[in-house]
Amino acid sequence: MQRMYERGFDPRSITLTISTGEVIVRYPDDTPFPSVLLLGAVNESPVHVVVAKDGSTGDCYVVTVYVPDPQRWTDDFRIRRIR
Repeated sequence: MQRMYERGFDPRSITLTISTGEVIVRYPDDTPFPSVLLLGAVNESPVHVVVAKDGSTGDCYVVTVYVPDPQRWTDDFRIRRIR
């Protein structure tokens, strides 16, 4: 969570992204829990949030939050560009 704060993200906006964001990538083999990459918006800017979910308890864990780099993502921030 510390990095999220260092990057200036408000926890409420990240919670909103988690509840309303679009799943753009699934990582079913992540450990210790499967995760997803969500696309949302904070202050009208795109944001990516990776969230892992413990299937046995339903608890979710924020893995990372970041503003996607336009050089690494397509214009809609949904597909990673091939390097």
